Amino acid sequence: MSFRDVFVGWIHRYFSDEEAVIFALLLTAFFVALFFFGAMLAPFLTAVVFAYLLQGIVTQLEKHRLPQLLAVILAFSLFVGGLLALLFWLFPLIWNQLVSLTREFPEMLRMVQVWLDQLHENYPQLISQQQANSLINDAIGEIRQLGHLLVSLSLSSIPSLIAWLVYLILVPILVFFLLKDRRQLTGFITSMMPQKRALMTRIWHEMDIQIANYIRGKALEILIVGVVTWIAFAWLGLNYAELLALLVGLSVLVPYIGAAVVTLPIALIALFQFGISSELAWVLAVYGIIQALDGNVLVPLMFSEAVNLHPVSIILAVLFFGGLWGFWGIFFAIPLATLLKAIINAWPRALHPEDEVKQLTSPSEN
Repeated sequence: MSFRDVFVGWIHRYFSDEEAVIFALLLTAFFVALFFFGAMLAPFLTAVVFAYLLQGIVTQLEKHRLPQLLAVILAFSLFVGGLLALLFWLFPLIWNQLVSLTREFPEMLRMVQVWLDQLHENYPQLISQQQANSLINDAIGEIRQLGHLLVSLSLSSIPSLIAWLVYLILVPILVFFLLKDRRQLTGFITSMMPQKRALMTRIWHEMDIQIANYIRGKALEILIVGVVTWIAFAWLGLNYAELLALLVGLSVLVPYIGAAVVTLPIALIALFQFGISSELAWVLAVYGIIQALDGNVLVPLMFSEAVNLHPVSIILAVLFFGGLWGFWGIFFAIPLATLLKAIINAWPRALHPEDEVKQLTSPSEN
């Protein structure tokens, strides 16, 4: 059998249905638009995320017989209140802690120099004085670059304030109308689709549930993990508890990889503050318990089987979509991977007669 025959057979198997061809073209156009116009569509994508997040609140309020407009107004007021709290309380606090941390870097470097000198005296065959000095010089260079970056960010942020103001105004407006006119918008999009759309309808309903559950569950997971980490680190007296709690909360966006990356700054800050002591062990133990409870209790409880993907698939999706679209690619890596899985499972396949006989005669799986 030639390559042409194999290719023609594959096309006939997966694209013999007219709806499958139309859906493939729409899906390709969607990803191309995201790839080339993702930055322009960022405010809309941000609004869609928050709209999905708030739609659950609107639905619950409507179940208590509140009018749809009143439910939208209450959910939107909660969103605006949370946004104001972030702008005027959390972000300034995190920025001040980040600046304070950069000011402590020289003292941290001095401690590292002392430890390297002691390591060289006790184990001269393990590390030489030249290697120790090289490590310190590299660290100083990295810290200077970080300091220059913070200064450049503070100076270059002045022209971008207008863009941030546009975001702060445009995104809430989009969120409000996405919530208020959700049925009209979905009806308009549906009217533009082909009349024969059983495949697209099936995939849309499945993905609508998947994305909504993922966004709401992930937002709740970030909140719970961040707050619990902040309480634990503050109770242990760890410096920069708020900054580290924010990093730990955001790390759940990237399963497996995020937890491993955030472990390093937590361990270093605890080491510089407490040294090699029981306090350091307590910090690492508490952080390990939080990660274990998140992965083995919180995630299965909140997501259940909603995101049934193999860990290798999740990591590959994070690497691929994160490389394409940065933060948004990482955030939507799991929903996009779930979308691809749903498409593969729902895709129509043209079966040969012998395949139909095998499918009919094969025992069904429970």
